[in-house]
Amino acid sequence: MVTRMNVCLGGTFYPLHKGHKALLKKAFQVAGAKGSVFIGVTYAAMAKKKGELASFEKRKQSIEQFLAEENVLEQATIQPLCNIFGQTLEGDFDAIVVSPETKPTAEEINKRRKQLGKKPLQIVVIPFVLSEDNQPISSSRIRRKEIDENGTMLKQE
Repeated sequence: MVTRMNVCLGGTFYPLHKGHKALLKKAFQVAGAKGSVFIGVTYAAMAKKKGELASFEKRKQSIEQFLAEENVLEQATIQPLCNIFGQTLEGDFDAIVVSPETKPTAEEINKRRKQLGKKPLQIVVIPFVLSEDNQPISSSRIRRKEIDENGTMLKQE
């Protein structure tokens, strides 16, 4: 039997780092060879991050490039996210892939789906990908130039 699931995930994906790549890989693993993955990419206005944020198009291109290298691009749909729920409340999804940081959002999505009479999503939580100092790789740490996209330390403590 071939697994075929509709999986979703979302994020800012800037800069695209090792943790994001692990999240994306897990989503395609859960979806299976015949499944589909919906990737919501936050609009800059929604991503209340400090510092420079690349345009939606640039971030989408970097995700597409990575997915092409992984040979899964044809299974993906990449759309902008205008709010934290994106299409998860209306969409026909089976699972959502999140980090420990975004698990509460997935739980809220399921609560709202239940209120709407929809089946809850299977919540797949992947562990944080750690940098050389055993702290989670994060976009904010990369922007502060503490680490690079692979979690390699850049400045001395």
